Amino acid sequence: MRNIKRIAIFDFDLENGKQKPYLHLYYETFGLPLGTAPVIVVNHSLTSNSSVAGEKGWWKEIVGDDKAIDTNLFTIIAFNVPGNGYGDPEANLIDNYRDFSIRDVARIFWEALFFLDVNEIYAVIGVSLGGTVAWEMAALQPDKIENLVPIATDWKATDWIIANVLIQDQILNNSKNPIADARMHATLLYHSPTYISQLYEREETDEAFSFKIEEWLVDKGSQLQSRYQLAAYKFMNHLLKTNDVTRNRNDITVIARRIESNIHLVTIDTDYLFTTEECDKTYQKIRSVKQNVFYHPIQSEYGHDAFLMDFDQLSSILRPILNNQLKQNYVNL
Repeated sequence: MRNIKRIAIFDFDLENGKQKPYLHLYYETFGLPLGTAPVIVVNHSLTSNSSVAGEKGWWKEIVGDDKAIDTNLFTIIAFNVPGNGYGDPEANLIDNYRDFSIRDVARIFWEALFFLDVNEIYAVIGVSLGGTVAWEMAALQPDKIENLVPIATDWKATDWIIANVLIQDQILNNSKNPIADARMHATLLYHSPTYISQLYEREETDEAFSFKIEEWLVDKGSQLQSRYQLAAYKFMNHLLKTNDVTRNRNDITVIARRIESNIHLVTIDTDYLFTTEECDKTYQKIRSVKQNVFYHPIQSEYGHDAFLMDFDQLSSILRPILNNQLKQNYVNL
């Protein structure tokens, strides 16, 4: 059974100058009780939520007892991005989805953490959209995160991402079957052509000129439609294009120099959303001004969604970052 909790946030000033009189922030905790162990914050991806562990946890292969993010060692906090429709579905939807930015989400998360009396974080780990929030959290509070681990993500939305956000937005606002149709398009972005092509290898169905891969894509769309709300999809998709830690700030090298965290960039060689080329540029820029930055490539046929599928490689990257360093830092305290 989900143990979801709620924090009320009042009179929150958005980056665009508007104010939200009231926000619901829903979250879950896993592992050791809050206040008894180092804290890891896990930020979810675009269509996911705070249920990172447990029987139905979307990252249960990574978060759990003796897993890479070990619930025997840490307190894990996972927030729902306000507007993703989880918690109280009606209360947790945003009326004007274009008002919010990734920076707003990061500020909301910090308000909640301070409310929970969490002033230092052992690690912030964010996947995809959640990684963009992780970058913003580090930029906002550069001395409060020991390890920043953005996975399959970057500190900025490229024109490629912005263009795909527009296509998704057009589908979501104009299609007769918006959630399913948008999800089919997004699914092709989340996987590599190699992975998609080998699923059925042009196998046909019993109908003429009908293919198994088409059935698979339609099913992906139907699955999301059964569990996701249109308002949430529009909102979360919009957030992707607002990702830019340098907006009204300095160059990324200046921001990175201020961030005290160990920065571990985890990339996927077949990622067609946050491409390896862009992530490599980020690493090269940051490495020129900061010593404690590390690059961890995953080689996978799965594409962007390798963070949901290639658990062995991801675990082998996360374990040394988290558990080994934790033991070194805390066992003798």
